[in-house]
Amino acid sequence: MPTAEKKAVLDEIAERLNSANAIYVTNYSGMSVDEANELRGAFRKGNVFFKVYKNKLMKLAMQEVGGYDSVIPSLNEQNAFAFVEEELSAPAKVLKDFIKDNNKPQFKGAIVDGEFYGEDKLEALAAMKSKNEIIGDILGLLAAPMSNVLGALNSQGSNLVGAVKAIAEKGEN
Repeated sequence: MPTAEKKAVLDEIAERLNSANAIYVTNYSGMSVDEANELRGAFRKGNVFFKVYKNKLMKLAMQEVGGYDSVIPSLNEQNAFAFVEEELSAPAKVLKDFIKDNNKPQFKGAIVDGEFYGEDKLEALAAMKSKNEIIGDILGLLAAPMSNVLGALNSQGSNLVGAVKAIAEKGEN
């Protein structure tokens, strides 16, 4: 039977798993305290919750919540977890930049919208567009035909006005 403290941590993890649309797993072994704080700060700027939990408690919470079977085998060594609700690619972008500069931590995998992405998929995850970028692209695609129609109408209207003016001028002569 878990202690009250462990039960509270399990509840916290389960709550985070239930509210997150993506969770990223990293092996932070070999990182200095300064590097870990720098990484935590980078995540914070991206609205990403980043925390170290014991693997055993994370496994128990993942089994309780369900849907995390594919990431459970990677829960060994010293892991830290990034939870995100909105911008699903934000942790990948932070990790990619941080790893490029520091060669750590090791990206172990992620569950994004219920799909597992292994350690070789960090580049693909970082390249994903944010929700706002996708909405902007869609709005741009929707607006393009309307602006083309308006442009055509305006140009036709100016040609029509010019033609009427030319006919009127001929009639005066």
